[in-house]
Amino acid sequence: MEIFGYLASVLIGVSLGLIGGGGSILTVPVLVYLLGVDPVPATAYSLFIVGLTSAIGSYTYFKTNLVNIRTAIVFGIPSIAAVFATRAYIVPAIPDQVLSLGNLVITKSILLMLLFAVLMIAASWSMIKKDSPKPGDLSGAGVQKFNYPLILLEGTVVGILTGMVGAGGGFLIIPALVVLSKLPMKEAVGTSLVIIAAKSLIGFFGESSDTPMDWKLIGIVSAMAIIGILIGSSLSKKIDGKKLKPAFGWFVLVMGIYIVIKELI
Repeated sequence: MEIFGYLASVLIGVSLGLIGGGGSILTVPVLVYLLGVDPVPATAYSLFIVGLTSAIGSYTYFKTNLVNIRTAIVFGIPSIAAVFATRAYIVPAIPDQVLSLGNLVITKSILLMLLFAVLMIAASWSMIKKDSPKPGDLSGAGVQKFNYPLILLEGTVVGILTGMVGAGGGFLIIPALVVLSKLPMKEAVGTSLVIIAAKSLIGFFGESSDTPMDWKLIGIVSAMAIIGILIGSSLSKKIDGKKLKPAFGWFVLVMGIYIVIKELI
């Protein structure tokens, strides 16, 4: 299974490079089901892998001026604070046995995987549904206007989710940047990668020292994901990511449902 885990790690980067999101939603399932990592440290490993991969992927967008620094700061600060606090205080505070209903025992590991499955199903919907943006939403023309309360709220929510399950949340960030900050889609993707990189890496370094770290495994998966994002970024110039997005969404939906069934039955 290990070889399949490493090959699947390439898909993490390919997705991030090709459609600007979705790759991080694969990281925890790959680590848990293919590489045999316990769900709790897997969410921590995912933060590092996703953060490093996104940081390298954002370089191309920086070179072509497709990163909006102001937006990254406004959205990123509450998100970074939330993910750091979640990893440092909330996740360690969750008891090992969360709930017991007859023969059904919900442990901390099961809870995190169920939360992740719910996030996957929500992410799949955002990928499958057809976008019907208003003309002004994607133009990026005129003066950029921030909806500060909603941006701060969205940044905080994304940060908490990232901290809990180790996913970057690109599927939440990109629509928020397009609608709330009026960024063109390509600029939203580049800015999203910067936000994901910053909050994921800072969240990882806020991780409890009690979490065991397999740096060899983290390094190999990160390297494979980086290869993937380089491939994805190259393919994005030739393939329309919007056409692949629904297909990837159905795949993520099936994975989310599979995780729910596997964890509860």
